[in-house]
Amino acid sequence: MGGGRGNAGGQHHHRILMDKFHPGYFGKVGMRFFHYKKNPNMCPIVNLDQLHLLLTEEQRNSKETPTIDLNQHGIFKLLGRGIVNRAFNIKVRIFSDKAKERLEKAGGSITLSA
Repeated sequence: MGGGRGNAGGQHHHRILMDKFHPGYFGKVGMRFFHYKKNPNMCPIVNLDQLHLLLTEEQRNSKETPTIDLNQHGIFKLLGRGIVNRAFNIKVRIFSDKAKERLEKAGGSITLSA
């Protein structure tokens, strides 16, 4: 029973062993988050292939170009995945270059909104 049972002496006479083979075993070091925000960079997105789901029934049936304000749907960023087969006028805070290129190719436009 030399040295004690279990983890006895870990902070005293077995200190070198604990530091060598179990680094970080004893407690916290410092304060890591003074004010922790769970999700500071939340930015809901939508891709081009999902835009038709945001249209109302009237906009789907009309011949004129529909205008969609993505901010009203709680979406802040437009990304360019998918194929656009209809022109849309989009109001959004952030958009990718590919999304702008594909929308303009289909005859639509993007407007920045705050």
